[in-house]
Formats: sequence, C-alpha cells, structure tokens
Amino acid sequence: MLNPAAEVKTGSHHYPVQMGWGCLDEVGRLVRESGLEGRVVIVSDQAVAPLYEGAVLGALEAAGFPVLHYEVPPGEASKTLESAGCIYDFLVEHRIERSDLVVALGGGVVGDLAGFVSATFLRGLPWAVLPTSLVAMTDASIGGKTGINHPRAKNLIGAFHQPVLVLADVSTLSTLPTRELTSGWAEVIKHGFTLDTELLDMLETHVEALRSLDPEMTVRAVALSAAAKAAVVSQDERESGLRRVLNYGHTIGHALEASTDYGRFLHGEAVAIGMMGAVRLSQRLGLVSEALVARQESLLTVFGLPTRCSGVDRAMVDKAMELDKKSQEGEVRWVLLTATGKTTVRPVPFAEVEAVLEELVQP
Repeated sequence: MLNPAAEVKTGSHHYPVQMGWGCLDEVGRLVRESGLEGRVVIVSDQAVAPLYEGAVLGALEAAGFPVLHYEVPPGEASKTLESAGCIYDFLVEHRIERSDLVVALGGGVVGDLAGFVSATFLRGLPWAVLPTSLVAMTDASIGGKTGINHPRAKNLIGAFHQPVLVLADVSTLSTLPTRELTSGWAEVIKHGFTLDTELLDMLETHVEALRSLDPEMTVRAVALSAAAKAAVVSQDERESGLRRVLNYGHTIGHALEASTDYGRFLHGEAVAIGMMGAVRLSQRLGLVSEALVARQESLLTVFGLPTRCSGVDRAMVDKAMELDKKSQEGEVRWVLLTATGKTTVRPVPFAEVEAVLEELVQP
C-alpha cells in the first residue's frame, strides 16, 4: 500500500514523495498520472538493475510507455563528467526529446548522476526518482539537488532540478549489503537530531526493529525522515538559508570522502563522523551540553556507525574543507546544534576545528 509520505512544494514545483513496502509496480500508473506521455529512459547501476529494472520496465510498459535503459558501474566513481558524457551520447543516439522522461533507479549516486544529466541535456528533461538505498529515500532523492564530483571535492558540479515524482519501495532495502544499509541510517539520525524530535525518539526506542527492517516500523521511520527533508526543501529550494541545516555533519563528512578519493568511506559513514565533529564543536562553543554529545554518539554507535577514524591525511581533510559549498568569502559556515531539533549556521574559529579533528581523525 502506498503511503503519501510528503509533498515538496516550491515556488515553481510541486511533486509527491510516495512510499510503501513492495510498490515498484505502481510506477507506470504514477508516471501516467503525472501527465507525461513520451519515452522513458531508466538509468540504473549494474548492482541494482538486475534486481529491480525488470519490474520497473514491466510496469512502465504495461502503462503504455516505450522504455530504454542505461547502466553505469556502482559507486561514487561513476559520478564524473565522463560518466555523464556517456549518458549524453546514449540520449543523443536515441534522439531523446524534451517530452521524454528519465527515471533514476538506484541509490544516491544514480540519482545525483541521472538528475544532473536530466538537468543539463536539452536544457532540462523531466525526471523521476525510484530510490533503492536508505540515503536516497530519506535525503538524496528529495529536493532536486543533482551533481557530480570533482577530483578535489564532492558534488562541486551540479544543478537544482526538481523531479516530477519520488517513489520509494522500502522493501528494496532488504537487498542492500549490510554496510550500505547501516550507512543510510546516518542521514535518518541527522534528521532526528536537527529537525524532528519525534523521529529521534522513534530511532532511540525501536533500534532493533529498524535495524532488522520491520516493514511497518521502517516505512514509518523512512516516511518521517523524508517528510522532514521535504518540509525544509519546500521552504528553501536553492539552499539560500534554512536548507543549509541539511548539511549537518557534511563539512567534515565530504572532506573525509574527498581526501580518500571516495574509496574508503561510504557517505553515511563519513557523515556520522562529521556529525560527531559538528556536535563536539557545538559543545565547545557552549551551545549544547556534553550529555547531548553523548546521546548522539550513543545512537550512532547502536546503529553500527563510526564516530571517529584513523589512517587519514589531516592536511588533505583541511584542504577539502576549504572547498566546502557553504563557504562565504573563503570562510566555512558550520551547521551546529543548539538543542535537539534546533540548529544554527556560523563560522567557527580554526583552532576549535583543529582541536575536534585532532580527536576524531587520527593519522
């Protein structure tokens, strides 16, 4: 059964975020109801496509859509200009028009890449997102942020391009590798601490049910997390103010990913360490208590997420943070906690950042 988890309503776009357990077969009907009538290009990766592409293709064809499909290798290494160029070539070869639709089937990498291609090919194609990872369902698929990586920083090249539809089949989480699933809980925990205390309480109360993917409980948690993200995006489509709260933990997190060539950390793992950096900075600046620091560390730990790391070049981390997208006039703006569900964005003295990194990131 479909759960209308949220709606994103910006000044220029309005689209639903739908989810349920075993709902991929609804995609044809939902795309048809969105008013689209052209061809559909499914973009997926070589890990997800064998599992779910057949069901999606069948549902779309049953609804009367001609369907093409394109696959990329899984992982952050696919979020490059070269990969985007290969998809452009495929779209040119098949003479894709503005009336056609791109469907991103996969995790955050596929969504970011397919969304970026959709935003830039023919100056904009409509696209829909079928997220199959926890990170994508609760964060990456909602809000229209698309992008690819530059060798020196993550998501440095991109565009805002809202989808026409987000459909999350939460049952697809059951085929994720354990590490991938665990990584995804970082974004949900982030939403709990920064946006929704009801979600935070639920995470703390139902750890085992959520980690074992109890259908009812998991759909509820994913829906709450997605709704929190959708509410922020609806108020701040292009990250000019409120939306920056969604980057809690990402300044250090993205720097860890970039400084290790996107090969060592999964996104959620890096964000979890980054969240600890952000909350410890918050505590050092007198914004929150040590008890809140401990509460966040405890929840990350029981969900199996890291809270510190070793074997990382600190100089490379510092260099990557200089390119943070939240910087203003060369100064990094940090998302900090002031209480559960409340944040502030401000610069932080370099000495405080270095002290926290010394604790969290060991050489």
